[in-house]
Amino acid sequence: MMPLIIDAVYEHTRTGSRYRLLFLAKDKKLVEYVVYEALYDNEVSKYWVRTKEEFLGESVHHDGTPRPRFMLVSKS
Repeated sequence: MMPLIIDAVYEHTRTGSRYRLLFLAKDKKLVEYVVYEALYDNEVSKYWVRTKEEFLGESVHHDGTPRPRFMLVSKS
């Protein structure tokens, strides 16, 4: 499993967009979340939240193959 490193940069493998992981959080049911910041001009939102499971999970790429959703690019 890929490590989650605060302040590290991750790349969304399908889009190539880069994000900085800001912090990890939990809700009252102890579901873990990853809070991250877009490192590009995103008109929808600068900050994003996914469950840790979804962040570390796979996404289906344009060619139909499943790959990790995010890849560690650099440790701050």
